Amino acid sequence: METTDAFAGLECVDCGAIVDADESHRCPDCGGALDPTYAYDAIELDRETLAARPFDSQWRYTELLPFSRESAVTTAEGATALVDCPDLADELGVERVLTKDDGRNPTGSSTDRGASVALTAAAQHGASDVALPSTGNGGQAAAAYAARAGLEAHAYLPSRSGFTNKAMVNVHGGDMNVVGGRFGDAVGAFEEGLAEHDDWYSLRAFDTPYRHEGAKTLFYEVVEQLEWDVPDAICFPTGEGVGLVGAAKAAAEYRDLGLIDETPALYATQASGCAPIVEAFDDDRDDHEPVEHPDTICGELEIPDPAASPRVLEAIRETDGGAVATDDPDILEAAVRVAQATGLEPTPSAAAAASGAWELAERGAFDGDETVVIVNTGAGNKEADVLRSHLMGQGI
Repeated sequence: METTDAFAGLECVDCGAIVDADESHRCPDCGGALDPTYAYDAIELDRETLAARPFDSQWRYTELLPFSRESAVTTAEGATALVDCPDLADELGVERVLTKDDGRNPTGSSTDRGASVALTAAAQHGASDVALPSTGNGGQAAAAYAARAGLEAHAYLPSRSGFTNKAMVNVHGGDMNVVGGRFGDAVGAFEEGLAEHDDWYSLRAFDTPYRHEGAKTLFYEVVEQLEWDVPDAICFPTGEGVGLVGAAKAAAEYRDLGLIDETPALYATQASGCAPIVEAFDDDRDDHEPVEHPDTICGELEIPDPAASPRVLEAIRETDGGAVATDDPDILEAAVRVAQATGLEPTPSAAAAASGAWELAERGAFDGDETVVIVNTGAGNKEADVLRSHLMGQGI
């Protein structure tokens, strides 16, 4: 594989073994998940070096990614806007609120960051086909980046996924498998497909070590856009937890490299109809219990059995963050409020971050002088019908 100079291979998150990146998605010793690791002492990266580079894509952080910009499968993802939201700051009773508007990525969601890195890995591994289960956005992103790489994509989506996601999988030339039921049913169909095709390359979250590795670039951008002031809190809408795990890793890397002095509190925000991370956090458990009957309008967050919940829980605890769930009506109302107060357009699932921030404020989690970042992971026009239906239900 064509890797960057400091990339040292893949480290097992369970037993600590270092695995050659050419060999496996899972630890050959214990079967544990793998995480990219680097020779950090060999990385020379400072604020001045970054300031001299164009703010044009996530690949400007190539020293902390496994692959070079030149080898990347990329459509210039990343480098999204960080937007001041003073009206929201007033409503939350804090000094400053900013929205990281990641719905501006090429396919309209944060999943483009991880798809770019994961498809680069797949291409370098010589894969011909990639496959994943998805609630929607991940399938669309995988199909787009697979098309760019000249690979076949097989996406397994539950029937309740948004029309835009399903349509665009097909538009990008992907093999779109609509599975009756919910996300767990899509996972089951994906696993059957993978078992029948031993040459398929899995892009399932945390099966591949590379999706959260792309997701971590969001944090790098946030602190640079804040002129190296670290926000006090970042709220992530959380299903599998790819973005949050990535952010925790990025914050630790920047701290250890001396680029920042402290790390922000990271908060997982979920819908109360499917909140396994929140329930585990509230019960002080290190792992989740699957939600038996998930039920939320926030389809991107309806993941009842997240594969890497121990890593998500570790991330929020180690950063002195937390987890909070809010009801669907509150999330929909938060999406509308953000749109009307800021002009930004979150999807309902993404608006769980804003709704969670309001809930945290009501619980007294903030003192009043904080800078809070809300991550908008998806472009609102993907699910405009859901928000319009919510307004119509109010007679608007």
